[in-house]
Amino acid sequence: MGRQKPEWIHNGCIAARSLAAMAKTITLKNLPDLLHARLAAAAKRHRRSLNNEAIVCLEAGLGHGPLAVEQQLAEIRALRNSLGQHSFDPAEIDAFKREGRP
Repeated sequence: MGRQKPEWIHNGCIAARSLAAMAKTITLKNLPDLLHARLAAAAKRHRRSLNNEAIVCLEAGLGHGPLAVEQQLAEIRALRNSLGQHSFDPAEIDAFKREGRP
C-alpha cells in the first residue's frame, strides 16, 4: 500500500488517502453551452457540485467496469437466441451497412 497523505474534507474532518490511489483530473474543452447548462441544472437538482455531477454522469454512461468474459459470452448468446433462426446473408449485412450513406 502507498504512503498515506492526510486530506481535508469539506466538513473539517481529516481522512487519509493513499498517494497511489489519488484521483485523476481531466479538463473538458469546447463544452457546448447547452450541455453545460444541462449539467449545471442537474447538479443543482441533485445538490451536487458540477464536478461531482459530471463524475456521476460519466459513471452512469460508462458503466461500472468491464464485463467478465463469461458474462459477455452469455449476453452474446442471449442476443443470438433472441434472433431466432434468422441468419443474415453477407450481402444483406453489406446493404445494412451502406443504408443511409451517400
